[in-house]
Amino acid sequence: MTSVEHAVIEFDIRGQICPATLLIALREVNRHATALKNGDVELLFLTANRDSTQTIPEAMENMGFCVDVTAENGYYAIKVTAHE
Repeated sequence: MTSVEHAVIEFDIRGQICPATLLIALREVNRHATALKNGDVELLFLTANRDSTQTIPEAMENMGFCVDVTAENGYYAIKVTAHE
């Protein structure tokens, strides 16, 4: 079995609120779209804004990406990866 390493690009957008968090996420996903689709990178957005846990995943899934949201200690981590 082969392990595949992905670069993780992290964006700390804590302190931002919607729609700014969504606009930042859309900009970065579009900027890294080719690498994301190829499975070369994963994007990780850190946010304290609960609304972002709905708006960002919905937009990313509509663009064809997989999204995983986890609640951390005082913030949320939203991971965007290639569709499997």
